[in-house]
Amino acid sequence: MEVILLERIPRLGQMGDVVRVKDGFARNFLLPQGKALRANDANKAKFDTQRVELEARNLERKNEASAVSDKLDGTTYVLVRAAGETGQLYGSVAARDIAAVLDDNGFKIGRSQVNLNTPIKVIGLHQVSIVLHPEVESTVTINVARSEDEAERQAKGEDLSSRAAMEAFEDEQDADLAELFDNPEEAAEALTSEAGEGEEEAGSEEEDKA
Repeated sequence: MEVILLERIPRLGQMGDVVRVKDGFARNFLLPQGKALRANDANKAKFDTQRVELEARNLERKNEASAVSDKLDGTTYVLVRAAGETGQLYGSVAARDIAAVLDDNGFKIGRSQVNLNTPIKVIGLHQVSIVLHPEVESTVTINVARSEDEAERQAKGEDLSSRAAMEAFEDEQDADLAELFDNPEEAAEALTSEAGEGEEEAGSEEEDKA
């Protein structure tokens, strides 16, 4: 189907361009959302008479989007999710989750405006593009972590998605426990006791499974 674009559409063309698209794309997206008209003589004449008005309206929307972009671009948002030791999420973060956290922070963004090709499935810092207007985009950082504490550490540059990072975190916990004791021998005994309890729990779980 040939259509007349009423605004710039990425990878298709500019306002006023006549382009050929798949019928389903035209019927399900371009036409119902007012982004295009069927390319017939009547609509071509209609577009020519309304072009100045359409361009003025587009410029107004673009200016509004630019104002939002000035506030949104470069901001960071934390999403706490359950994940395994390797950083793999028990689930995923989708466009609707990102739209929701932006909405919670005062930005009215639809999930269709979140340019996320595939859901996020690992913890870490993820750059996501937000389409505010066909000619205006912003980039935000989505900090996906297992806790607020981990989110802060990731923001400082730590990689917590590896086993080595988890072991480093456990070493920090051991150091914190050692600081509670004046006598190094008492600290060592406490750490040994903690490790023993962990082994007992593991053994108990194996017996239950047996």
